[in-house]
Amino acid sequence: VGLGLFVFQAFIAVWQLELTNYIEHYGLSRKHLGDGRYEPVRPRHSWNASHTATNWLLINLQRHSDHHTRPDRRFPLLQTYAEDEAPQLPLGYPAMTMLAMIPPLWRRRMNPRVRAWRKRFYPEITDWTPYATGTLPLPRNAL
Repeated sequence: VGLGLFVFQAFIAVWQLELTNYIEHYGLSRKHLGDGRYEPVRPRHSWNASHTATNWLLINLQRHSDHHTRPDRRFPLLQTYAEDEAPQLPLGYPAMTMLAMIPPLWRRRMNPRVRAWRKRFYPEITDWTPYATGTLPLPRNAL
């Protein structure tokens, strides 16, 4: 029984981690510059959620862009970026994780935001297929 409970708990922990990662980066990509190079990480490359109660609960995890741009900053000190610098999730993480488990509802809510993000930050990219299919090369020194 103990081993079964441990395996179940481990499954739930990994599942929650991957679900959170999915929510934080859904549809966002760094621009491929050629020769295995990509633009530097910027606040616009991850979703944020400026919801006070859930930021308190999750120790500012929803200030995700600051975590990437300032990896040395401790979670309680993470800063919020304005919507013109970093994309914002429509709801907090608890609601977004539930929504992500229902793909048609998730896509209906998030895909228009992804399309708006792409038009705003990368109007010169007209074909996102290589980004979506994973056919672009890995970043240099990725392995």
